[in-house]
Order: sequence, then structure tokens, then C-alpha cells
Amino acid sequence: MTGLDRRSTAATDATLPRGPLAGFATGSLGMGVWVTVPGLLLLYFLTDVLAVDPWLAGIALLLPKVADVLLHPWVGHRADVEQTRRGDRRRLLLLGCALPLAFAALFAVPGGLTGASAAVWVAVFFVVGNLLFAAYQVPYLATPADLRIGYDERTRLMAFRMVVLTLGILVSGLLAPLLTGGDAATRAGYQRMGVFLAVGMLLAMLVGVAGITRLRGSAADHTPAGHGGWRALRTALRDRQFRWLVAAYLAMSTTTHLVLAGVPYYAEYELRATGLTTVLVAAFVAPALLVTPAWLVVARRVGKQRALLGAQGAFALGSMVLAVGRPAGLPVLIGAVAVLGVAFAGMQLLPFSMLPDVIRAAPGSGAGTYTGVWTATEATGAALGPYAYALCLAAGGFVASTAGESPVQPDAALAAVRYGFGLLPAVAMLAALLLQRRYTLDGTARTTS
Repeated sequence: MTGLDRRSTAATDATLPRGPLAGFATGSLGMGVWVTVPGLLLLYFLTDVLAVDPWLAGIALLLPKVADVLLHPWVGHRADVEQTRRGDRRRLLLLGCALPLAFAALFAVPGGLTGASAAVWVAVFFVVGNLLFAAYQVPYLATPADLRIGYDERTRLMAFRMVVLTLGILVSGLLAPLLTGGDAATRAGYQRMGVFLAVGMLLAMLVGVAGITRLRGSAADHTPAGHGGWRALRTALRDRQFRWLVAAYLAMSTTTHLVLAGVPYYAEYELRATGLTTVLVAAFVAPALLVTPAWLVVARRVGKQRALLGAQGAFALGSMVLAVGRPAGLPVLIGAVAVLGVAFAGMQLLPFSMLPDVIRAAPGSGAGTYTGVWTATEATGAALGPYAYALCLAAGGFVASTAGESPVQPDAALAAVRYGFGLLPAVAMLAALLLQRRYTLDGTARTTS
């Protein structure tokens, strides 16, 4: 009998009640703010408000994420230790609820700091925030693997999470640019935005902790916890299915964060209307609120793997339209961004519901360690995306500025804005599709759960 058979037959296919599901999902509201706002505004904040050169701004965002490669697996190990000793991961979740403080500090750069000194301030609080985010995210995402639920119920659980996460991404993505002052954004505006959104983050994350407690009370898996430490890390890294899934997700995460980082630049320099940042964010995120239930139906009918390959292909096609730029016409470009949003919904729901399938298929695995590696991968993609776009801008000779300045950008910089937002994401997503094709667990997981 395979590891998947043992784990699946030991589990009873519990149906999770909606109340605790909603509470669990609410935690993603706070996580959505952290995932979205730094990715959307931090690079622009550095280059166009704090006068940080693009290459230095890219490094300031990349180096903190490099630390995550080590921090997240370690947090995963601690999560498994907590599970073994205490029977839950609650203490780490509560520690992670300090994340809103780091978020507010990230945008509260003192008025006397510009250029390199401002970049150091942002980098330091980005490191702190990423560690606190890991403390919350790792045990949060280990929850599906901790419960007595099967293949389709894992997708349903993550669908609840995806809808609420999308709501958090949408609301924060729309509010954040407005709170900063829109076309007249200032340091004070960014500080005000950081404090306002931090309050909402804290409330949502606390509700999420309560929801997880209720879910574990109704459907916790009481089988012995998996091993932790280096042994668990070796198990995860030697897991062929996990390696291919993680590799594909790295390419997906890099691509989506690249697109988010490029939105303000594409709106201002290609579409020549800074106010369109909000429109593009809405077009990218809003479809997910409508189509996530549809992706759930598709996954049940054709399987998660086939559905995910379709989402990746759609994202690549939509990106190529964006590379055309203004000649395509604003309605076409907004429609292309909406296609990316539909695909994004699938790329959030499906990989996250496939991860517990992999964990349940690995006998004696530590769910926290697997999840720690996964979130480290996500953090790496969140760094590589903006960094790749920053490199495009630097290669094109993009001129950095402070708030209120409007330097004339060279033609090469304008081309970099367009191709970095369209062509580069298309290439990266095609790489994700090719990697995803190597994942072969889905058929077995579907028939044995």
C-alpha cells in the first residue's frame, strides 16, 4: 500500500462546516494586504517617492526575500515541533499577528531619508515583516493537511480561502493607491495608508486564528505528527512530486508579482494615466471573486492538474496582448488584464489545494516543513518578480525621481515598461506550464481520496 493509500484510508472524508470555514478564510484578508500592497506599491514608492535608483530598489526588495529561503523552512520546523508538543500551531499564529506593525513601519519612512538610506529602512522592515508573515502563513497553510478531509474537500476549503484572499487583494489593491493620495501621492499619504490597512489586517488575522481552532475541533486528524528538522526537509526536497509542483509555483509566483509591480508603471508611462492603476488592479483581481467557484467545478470534473495547465496557458496569452501596448486600445488591454485575473484565480486555488495532496501522500511527513518550503518559494517569487521588472527598467535607462517630479523618460525606458509588463510574464508563465506538466500525482490523489 502506498503512502497516499495509507494516509487517505486513515482519513474520513469529513465535510467542513461553513462557519469555521468562513473564519479560517477571513485570516486571508490580512495576508492579502501583505501579499498585495508591497508588491503593488513598494517598488514605485522607492523609485518615484524616495528617489531610490531602480537597481538599488530592486536589491532592497530582493535581499529580504533571500532571507526567507532560510527563515520559512525553519518556521515550518517550529510549526511541526509545536504540533508535536502542543497538538496545535496556535502560538506561531498569534506571533504572526504582529505583522501589521511591520507593515505600517514599512511605509513610515522618516522624512529625512531618501535614496540609499530610505532603501535600508524599507529593507529592514521588509525582513521583519516577512518573518512575521511566515509565522502566520506557514501554520495557516498547514491546516488542510492537518484535517481529516479528502481531495475535493481540500479544494473546497481553499476555494473559501481564495474568495476571501481575493477580496483582501482587491480591497487593499484599490484602497492603497487612493489612500496614498493617488496622482499626488506623498510620504504622509503612504504613512496614512500603512496605518489604516494595518488595523484591518490585525482584526482579520485574529478572526483567522479563531477559525482554525474551530476547524481543528471539528475535523482534526489525530494520527501522529510527522518528523521535523533536517530529516523532514530532506524528505520534502527528495519528493519528486513536490519538487515539480514547487518549481512550477515559483515561476507562477514570480510572474504574478512581476505583473503587480509593473501595474503603476504601465498605467503612467504606457497608458499615460496614473489613475488607471486602480482600474488595472480591479480588472486583474475582481474576476477571481466571480470565477473561483467555476474553477472549483472545473477541478472536480477534469482534475486540478488539467485545470491548472489551462490557467497557465490563458495567463501567457493575455500577457502577450499587453506587450502590444496602446495600439491595441484601452478596452482590449483591460480585457487582457481581466483574462490574467481569471487565470490568476485558478493559479491561487489549484496549487494551494494540490500541496496538501502531496503532503498526505508522503508517509511520516512534517506538514509544517513542506509548507515552510512552499511559502519560501512563494516569497522568493514575490522578490524575483519586482526585481526582474526593476532590472528591465534599469536596462532601459529609467530615471528615478521624488514625489512631485516628472522626469522625461528615454524611449528605451518606455519600451522596457511595456515589454517587462507583457512579454516577460508570457515567457515566465510558459516556463511554469512546462514545469507543471512533470507533476503526475493528481490522478492518483483524485482516485484514492
